[in-house]
Amino acid sequence: MPGQLIVDESDVIHAARCLKAMSHPLRLKILCTLGKGPASVQEILEQVGTTQSNVSQHLAILREKGLLSFDKQANRVYYRIDDPRTVQLIEMIRAVFCHAGKFPM
Repeated sequence: MPGQLIVDESDVIHAARCLKAMSHPLRLKILCTLGKGPASVQEILEQVGTTQSNVSQHLAILREKGLLSFDKQANRVYYRIDDPRTVQLIEMIRAVFCHAGKFPM
């Protein structure tokens, strides 16, 4: 017997919106980086390995979808995941999809 499914329409919409935001590989990488704690744009760049404009675009999407918040300190911006459930979801994704062997597609 499967676990409890989502039945409330507003919960379905919220979940789909968050999952859509997380579904891009670079955005998921950014969230994995921020799952360890707040990070500056420069620190995120070092972890994900792409251009600053590309990271900034995806950070904006994650902010717009309500997955991230940020603080400005002097000339740096630090991003963080506010909702611990987002980190829990990333941990579950890792548990389901990440292992030593290749996942069949």
